[in-house]
Amino acid sequence: MNLIKLSWKNLAHKPLNTFLSLLLFGLGVGLVIFLFLVQTQVQDKFDKNLAGIDLVIGAKGSPLQLILCSMYHIDSPTGNISLEEAAPFMRQGHPLIQRAVPLSLGDNYKGFRVVGTTHEFVHLYRDSIGQGRLWDKPMEVTLGANAAAELGLKIGDSFQSAHGLVNDETLKHSDADGFEVVGILAPAGSVIDQLILTATESIWQVHEGHGEEEEHEHEITSLLIQFKSKTNFQALNMARGINENTNLQAASPSWEISSIREQLGLGVNALQVLAYVIVAVSAMSIFISLFSSLRERRYELSLMRVMGASRRKLFAMILMEGLVLASLGFLLGFLLSHLSMQLLAGYMQESFRYSFTGMTFLWAELLVLAGALLTGLLAALLPALQASRTDISQTLSAS
Repeated sequence: MNLIKLSWKNLAHKPLNTFLSLLLFGLGVGLVIFLFLVQTQVQDKFDKNLAGIDLVIGAKGSPLQLILCSMYHIDSPTGNISLEEAAPFMRQGHPLIQRAVPLSLGDNYKGFRVVGTTHEFVHLYRDSIGQGRLWDKPMEVTLGANAAAELGLKIGDSFQSAHGLVNDETLKHSDADGFEVVGILAPAGSVIDQLILTATESIWQVHEGHGEEEEHEHEITSLLIQFKSKTNFQALNMARGINENTNLQAASPSWEISSIREQLGLGVNALQVLAYVIVAVSAMSIFISLFSSLRERRYELSLMRVMGASRRKLFAMILMEGLVLASLGFLLGFLLSHLSMQLLAGYMQESFRYSFTGMTFLWAELLVLAGALLTGLLAALLPALQASRTDISQTLSAS
């Protein structure tokens, strides 16, 4: 019988102890992998959606809310700003601004946000047309790849949007003209996949006749700004000037996202510490399980020595038991973490329209596997040494 089978039979002899050790080890490993999965995918979403945007200008309020609404589309607008106020930043030949992209928000179709903007918005995300074309006139829309797939819309279809940013059929603009789908973007892996894009004038047109034309006709929600130079002193101080001298608000995406990362980092670090504590406790559990089992197996180990088993073989057998426990614990943790991530992905997709997945593999998981095996070896090392030093004559005479 080879060492792996023999080790497994020894572990199966005490199923409750083995199960508890596996469960504890699996929970620790699973939490570590789950945190890697969440961190990696959230970081990827943050980075892709920055899209080279240096500044977001909008109505006074929370700067973080302005960033989340205008760039990540997971919050409500801080308000609207007039075109007159926005015009100085949108003029051609501005000495500091390379690109100023207007956004008009406030409507949705079945939970997917309708965004009034220009073709420059598509260029920000370096996206390309998958089918059809970009909108050319009001009431034409180009869909993000995920929005088209989830809504089941195709080129030539039409629909009517609803007021607000959540799905509520009672708020549908039933007396307004419908939008016509003229194009679908290729998948970009960023927030643009979740959006319905149209001309700014479309948003104004939809709200005509609702007593809202005064509010919407010459208003937008925000401006996405790219500087000509990211090292220009005047550009770097533009946000302060806007915040101190105008009725507008300017927020730096990199600053606000760094703040979020720091806040999230505290929670993630605490969970990581908890995960490592669980792994350490589970390693201690493996050690105690193997060490205590030696007392009951001293006679068996002595008989193995009499039948020709070397000290080295006994040493290897106990180490193998530690490795088997660690391997199975890693497998359990791997399955738990990816299943949990897939469940979270479903919630995120339903609530925020963001695509996450548990069906992915990270290279960092190989490091977790190596760490798990090393933990199993270290936990089994002392019991293995004890087993290899079994005194045959003393043990058999005592029996």
